[in-house]
Amino acid sequence: MSTVLVIGAGGVSSVCVHKMAMNADIFADIHLASRTKSKCDSIAKSVKERTGQDIATYEIDAEEVPAMVNLIRKIQPSLVVNLALPYQDLPIMDACLEAGVHYLDTANYEPKDEAKFEYKWQWAYHDRFKEAGIMALLGSGFDPGVTSVFTMWLKKHKLKTIRQLDILDCNGGDHGQHFATNFNPEINIREITAPARHWENGAFVETPALAKKVEFDFEAVGPKNMYMMYHEELESLARFVPELERARFWMTFGDQYITHLTVLQNVGMTSIEPVKYQGRDIVPLQFLAAVLPKPESLGETTKGKTNIGVIATGEALDGSGEKTFYINNICDHEDAYAETGNQAVSYTTGVPAMIGSAMVLQGAWKGEGVFNIEEFDPDPFMDMLNAHGLPWNVAELDGPVDF
Repeated sequence: MSTVLVIGAGGVSSVCVHKMAMNADIFADIHLASRTKSKCDSIAKSVKERTGQDIATYEIDAEEVPAMVNLIRKIQPSLVVNLALPYQDLPIMDACLEAGVHYLDTANYEPKDEAKFEYKWQWAYHDRFKEAGIMALLGSGFDPGVTSVFTMWLKKHKLKTIRQLDILDCNGGDHGQHFATNFNPEINIREITAPARHWENGAFVETPALAKKVEFDFEAVGPKNMYMMYHEELESLARFVPELERARFWMTFGDQYITHLTVLQNVGMTSIEPVKYQGRDIVPLQFLAAVLPKPESLGETTKGKTNIGVIATGEALDGSGEKTFYINNICDHEDAYAETGNQAVSYTTGVPAMIGSAMVLQGAWKGEGVFNIEEFDPDPFMDMLNAHGLPWNVAELDGPVDF
């Protein structure tokens, strides 16, 4: 049994903390900190009502390294779970280094002033974490996270090599709002409006944002338009599956969402460049995020399902030639809300954050340095997905994708 400190108090954090409390044999002592303590208190209240477990809460600015170090030393956790904003990854890693504590996150670092996210900043911490004798586990969400574990499970059990990989992220839920994002609006919109990039023949190829659209029929959801975009697991997968010839990431968006986003872009509301308003600088995208519905408020009204998975083509392990497999999870928004008070987009990230934490705390995954989730045995993680609300299915397809 271990002590854990979770940073952040959004929907993903709420799910993760609820699921930790449901596994008190692993997470004996849970602490939750955020810039807004009232959000932590609200999560703690829900956890107490649903599980009977007590959660200690704190106010903290995760970008203030000395304050973070003091809090870590006060609590003395075995692991710090970073479920705050990607901008805060490096300060929290700095605090973990100084305090000598393991670190875990779900999304890679992204600078505030540039819509660019990549692993180079965090990979650069490897030697320092190794010298400190502690571990940092990067990308233990769904995508990145589960999709990478899916890929490595296929490589371990089905395919000797993976030539072609497509990650398909479909949210078939309806929250009843004219326009809302299913996770942090600022991060979500920055990702979607950035140029698309995919891996092909040893290099990344860049194309305009939302320029490539394909219709795909998702089980339990139906036909949806999905758009090619960049996501950070493409970078780590290209590193840890070196034989990849092509890897792409796809995400579904409805026509109404695209229309609203296009208008907001056209009038400058998605810009991250500060503008002067009434004598002070404001960032239009941050203002937009402040007026949009909070993702954690969407759970009660969201209905439908998510369907997220990977389609991989390569040389079969059994020597039978080239094979294509599709491995995925389907999650119900209403079921996720009934269990944790959060919709499925938060659920599908929060549960893997809990599972990754369990992998570290129980020693199933261990090492000294900075590691991506692809570097470890996928089997214990996959077993916990089945046991804790995210069951997966794998099927052989007739052949490679034709899009």
